[in-house]
This record gives sequence, structure tokens and C-alpha cells, in this order.
Amino acid sequence: MRGMPETPPDLRPPRVLSGMQPTSDSLHLGNYLGALVQWVRLQDTHDAFYCVVDLHAITVEVDPALLRERSRRTAAQYLAGGVDPARSTLFVQSHVPEHAELAWVLGCITGFGEAGRMTQFKDKSGRHGADRTSVGLFTYPVLMAADILLYQTDQVPVGEDQRQHLELTRDLAQRFNTRFGPTFTVPEPHIVRETAKIYDLQDPTAKMSKSASSLAGVIDLLEEPKVTAKRIRSAVTDPEREIRFDPEAKPGVANLLTIYSALSGRSIEDLEKDYDGKGYGDLKGDLAQVVGDVLTPFRERTLAYLDDPAALDAVLAEGAQKARAVASTTLEQVYDRVGFLRPAGRR
Repeated sequence: MRGMPETPPDLRPPRVLSGMQPTSDSLHLGNYLGALVQWVRLQDTHDAFYCVVDLHAITVEVDPALLRERSRRTAAQYLAGGVDPARSTLFVQSHVPEHAELAWVLGCITGFGEAGRMTQFKDKSGRHGADRTSVGLFTYPVLMAADILLYQTDQVPVGEDQRQHLELTRDLAQRFNTRFGPTFTVPEPHIVRETAKIYDLQDPTAKMSKSASSLAGVIDLLEEPKVTAKRIRSAVTDPEREIRFDPEAKPGVANLLTIYSALSGRSIEDLEKDYDGKGYGDLKGDLAQVVGDVLTPFRERTLAYLDDPAALDAVLAEGAQKARAVASTTLEQVYDRVGFLRPAGRR
């Protein structure tokens, strides 16, 4: 596919790429504060590419109709959170076939042992066993590398759990460039300062996660407000009554203060002063109100997008066209460098 010529790197802002898997009906508060809020800010300073990474989602068994529905729901939440298709490129991964095509080429320069050393693969395959672990899960980091390198990405927002995958991406870019000539931008991690780390309400030593064994500790962005308020009021604290920020001695209270501060814009120090002499019930009740004030309009905006799937699909189709204009240029360069015979009539 041919599109508009790619803007030279020295004439555009640094390019950033990120995405989330459509593996649940709703994103959670950790996704919102740890990623989505940052994505929206990056639109002001970067050439931003944001995708719904549905190819990654099928490394485990998933119902096809459910995957389609969750892909739309994830995209709708990006938009509701402030991702602006006029200022960024929003698309679904499978709408850009160049991702899978580049992943094959990169897989052919990835060592078997190199891929097998990825921590996430070792953890998941160790839990499920070899017979229940797919080849797709094994090659997941190679596809992630393709996602990044396809767009000549300068910076990638990553947490600690993805840092090893980014290092593999950098290694593969450098290896390809050395073997076949300069082709890929070698991406750098984008470190976002003051990112709120949100923990499970029932296990405040564990990160809030879609894969949590119990939903009681997860604040889903699309949950009914009364359910969210109940989960906050049931959050684990400690036997004391003092409200202070101490992640080691009081992880539950520290987590509640972190959420409160991130959503209200108030400093944790100010919150500690306000709740001096008050109890956990006061903190939880007020926090439930703050969370509701933020998530209720977010939920309404998301549902409005979902009520018009044709319009949502049109936004994603336009985003895929923009993404393919960049991706196809990179893939053509890769195919030329590795020596594939080009179809007649193409130069």
C-alpha cells in the first residue's frame, strides 16, 4: 500500500508508539493513570501512534466475537480518555498487515535462546506448561519489536515489565542495521516522571491488573459508580487509624492517597494534613466521590462512542490508513534490503 510520503525524522517531533491489549471489557484505573493520561499529554510534544494490539491478544484462547467487541471498547476508551485522531494516529494492529509481515523477518534474525530468555515467557510457560503454551506467546516479543520498528519509533513508554522486550527490540534493530545497512531507528525508552503506580485495592503490594484473580481490588473505568464506590470502601488498610503515606508500613493507605492525589491534582502532603485526626472511612468515602467525578463522564463518553459503531470504525479505518502510509514504506525498505524479489511493475 502506498500513501503520502513519510515526513523526514528531522522535520517532525520525536515519534512515540504504545498500545494496550483488548483482553477485557474495560480498562482499569492503573491503565488510565499509568498510561492513557500520559498518552494524551504526549500528543502535545510527540508524533504519537497508539494502537489496539489485538494480534497480541490471541496468544491465548479468546472468543472471536468477544475479541471484536473488546477491540472496539478499548479504542472507544482511548478516545474517551483524550486520544485525538487529529493529533495522533489511532488504529487497530490487525488493520495494518505490515506488523505480521515484519515480525516474520525479525523472527528470522532472532536467536531461539534469545527469545526463550524473555522473563514473561518463562513465567507464563512455567505456570501453564509447554503443551498449553503457544508459539505465539514465545514470539510475542518479536511481534512487539515489529510494532515499534515499523514506525521508526524514537521513544517507547515502557514499565519495568516491558523493559526487557524493548532491549530485544533495540538489539534486533542494531543487528538488522549491521547486517543489511541502516534501516531502523533504534528506539529509546520514554521515562515519564511522576507516573502514579496504582496497586490492587485488596492486595496493595501487587499492581492493579486485568489478570487479577479477584475483581474486588480492581477499579474498572466502565464499572457502575456504585460498584466502584463499594470496592473503594472495602479496600484493605491496616489496624491503625492514622492516615499517612508510608508504602512499606501502610501500603493500602498509601495506595488510596496515591489515587486521590493523581485524580484530584492535590499533593499527598496536603491530603495528609486534611485527614489528620480523621479515619479511614472518611478517606474512602471522599475518594469514592473523587473517582466517581472522574470516571462517570469518562464512562458516558465511552458509551457514546460505542453507541455509534460505524462512526468508531470509520475513525479506526482512517487511523489504519495513516499508519499504513508509514508502515508500508518501512516494510518495502526491509524487503529490498533482505533481497526479496519485487513484484513486476514496482520499484
